[in-house]
Amino acid sequence: MSVLYLARHGQTAYNAEGRFQGWSPVPLDATGRAQALELASAVAAVAPVTLVCSDIARARETATIVGGRIGLQAVVDARFAETETGDWTDRTFEEVLAEDPVGFERFIALDADWGFPGGETFAQQAARVQDGLEDWRGRAGAHPVVIVCHGNVIRLALRAAGRDVPDRPENGSLVAL
Repeated sequence: MSVLYLARHGQTAYNAEGRFQGWSPVPLDATGRAQALELASAVAAVAPVTLVCSDIARARETATIVGGRIGLQAVVDARFAETETGDWTDRTFEEVLAEDPVGFERFIALDADWGFPGGETFAQQAARVQDGLEDWRGRAGAHPVVIVCHGNVIRLALRAAGRDVPDRPENGSLVAL
C-alpha cells in the first residue's frame, strides 16, 4: 500500500512577516531550523523509505535537516514547488489585502480559476502536484514517502483528497495523505 506524507518546510522570515515568497530562495530562520529538527523526529517515527522535496531553497534546507536525522538524502522534485506568486512576491499579505481584497480572498479560497498576477493559477499548480503525487504513489518499494513541500501544495493535495483544508498549514507540520 502506498503511504504518502506531506511536510511543510520550517519557518522563514517571510512566513513570520506574513509575506508572499513564492519561488524566492528565502532561507529558514532560527525558528524554522528548530522546527525542521522537530519535524525530523516526527518523520523518523513514520520510518520513511524515501524522502522527497521541492526544489525551492526553504524546502531543500528543511529536507537536508530531516534527512540528516533519518539517514536519507532527499530526491528533488520540482512538481512540489510552492505556487509562483508573480507580482505578489515579496509583498506582505496586509499590503495585498488592502490593494486587492477580492484577489486575496480568491487566494485564501484556493480558487482554481484564479492566478497570481504575473504568476501561476491554482489549477496549474494542482495539476503538477497531482502528477507528482500519482507518480510517487505508483513507485513500488518507495513507501512510506515523505515529501517536504509548501503550504499551498499541502492545501491543494488535501482538497483533492476530499479532506479539510486549513488556511495556512503550520510550518514544520506533517500530514498523512
